[in-house]
Amino acid sequence: MDLESVKKYLEKGGGDDDKNGSTVEGLPLRFYERFIMQGIHVDLIEPGRIICSMKVPSRLLNSGNFLHGGATATLVDLVGSAVIFTLGAPATGVSVEINVSYLDAAYAGEEIEIEAKTLRVGKAVGVVSVELRKKETGKIIAQGRHTKYLAITSKM
Repeated sequence: MDLESVKKYLEKGGGDDDKNGSTVEGLPLRFYERFIMQGIHVDLIEPGRIICSMKVPSRLLNSGNFLHGGATATLVDLVGSAVIFTLGAPATGVSVEINVSYLDAAYAGEEIEIEAKTLRVGKAVGVVSVELRKKETGKIIAQGRHTKYLAITSKM
């Protein structure tokens, strides 16, 4: 996938023709991804690296009024998957492992930065790191590592 397509995937939630969209009756395709990613802006995109920013929306807050851990993990998942596409992978396959360390809180309206880097993308496995930071101070909110099984294309 080319870099412009990856940017569109992140900022617009992919296309309506996505075959892997939501199958829950009444929900639009890719509802969950769009719910989390709405408002994200790609600041830098290059092979093996993406930096995004967004203001924390109130819809992603937990009962303590800061960014929900599930939303944080989903950002690690989705932005981490997208960075694999920047190296030309046609698909990212499925998650094998995802790890998130929560180090600080981000509050509604606070601008955060999400940086994803590929650590290794081979024939069958891709590993990425994702870091969420407060944009103003650079203080780390969460660090994640995401391992994905990459679909191997058949030689038949």
